[in-house]
Amino acid sequence: MSTPTILVAGTPEALADIGAEFVPATTPAGPHLSALGIIRSEWIKLITVRSTIWCFAVLLVVSMGLAAIMSLALDLTGTDITTVPGTDQARFVAQASTFGVFFGQLIVAVLGALAVTGEFTTGMIRSTLTAVPKRLPALWAKALVLFVATFVTGLVSSIAAYVVTVSIVSGQGLHASLFAPEVILPVLGGSLYLGLVAVFALGIGAIVRSGAGSIAVALGVILLLPVVLQMIPATWATDVLPYLISSAGISMFGLMQFAKVPLDWSVDLVIVLVWVVVSLGTAAVLLKRRDA
Repeated sequence: MSTPTILVAGTPEALADIGAEFVPATTPAGPHLSALGIIRSEWIKLITVRSTIWCFAVLLVVSMGLAAIMSLALDLTGTDITTVPGTDQARFVAQASTFGVFFGQLIVAVLGALAVTGEFTTGMIRSTLTAVPKRLPALWAKALVLFVATFVTGLVSSIAAYVVTVSIVSGQGLHASLFAPEVILPVLGGSLYLGLVAVFALGIGAIVRSGAGSIAVALGVILLLPVVLQMIPATWATDVLPYLISSAGISMFGLMQFAKVPLDWSVDLVIVLVWVVVSLGTAAVLLKRRDA
């Protein structure tokens, strides 16, 4: 009777004996998301946060409420409405419909800051950067999703404010079509500005990484800086004022003008875009260089 051979694990004989049945395990591929997958994940993260729903709901209510207040304050007693040019009627309707954008910019700035600082606070940013090792696609996807969501919500809010305005001022004889150039262009411009302000605040949030700090910086630039410049009795302060993001944005949809010689809306748009590019570009550089 032959003696059974005892194979010691790890020896060449043992490896040869199991070689025929051994199938090496495949190394799992690292986490990889397509561009569409990154956008979809950022969309889910944005709409499943309560702060997003609250900010958009407040934006809608504020736009409709301010439009109602401005329309109810209009008193045309003793005015022959037939003598008021149609363009002037359309301009008033446009101003009432976009009046909420002045306060809406503060709401979307808070939303933009919270959209990214929340991930740094909870540590979710590590999971995001693990799934997207190149990092920058995640930032671009956040900016794209936030811009589209804010633009659409701003457009819906402005159109709802237009409906409120027309329903009130029509009792005094004022009429203006939504698709009149004097109305639709300010409505689109205000919605575009809201989307860009949200992305600007997103860049601030990625730079500062703190929710409170980011909101303070964003609101300081948007709200406080124009007030400070208006209080400085110097020519340079007056000259700089039209080139602030909020000044150019409000001028872009025709609510107010801050320049001695009114700038074209395209110039105001370029000014706003420069602020957004500086904020988002700085955030991109720091996101690549700093640890999560």
